[in-house]
Amino acid sequence: MEKLSLKDYQEFSEERFTKRIVFKKGESTVFLLNFMPGQELPKHTHPGTEVYILTMQGEGTFTIDGTEVPASATETVHVTGTEELSYKNTGSEAVTLYVMLNKIPDERFAQNI
Repeated sequence: MEKLSLKDYQEFSEERFTKRIVFKKGESTVFLLNFMPGQELPKHTHPGTEVYILTMQGEGTFTIDGTEVPASATETVHVTGTEELSYKNTGSEAVTLYVMLNKIPDERFAQNI
């Protein structure tokens, strides 16, 4: 059993969004993405996995296969590994997204940036 505080992974940078790995176990990983207002996650896919994202705080807009999907605190989205995903903090406060990949398709997805 492991118990962690997600607050320890809420690290923000004025220069760019941050990604902090919370758990990396077997074929799954959990991480937080932290965004200051206006910061963006570029378009990408996660081949071979399912992606579950919870907006912990703040508000922003996902773009999933070209469709804009607004999301605010306590809302969650699921995307398949083949759907193209991007995100932008469109609000006026910091955003934290809790992300779970049920399989790690490639080690580059499970690294802090």
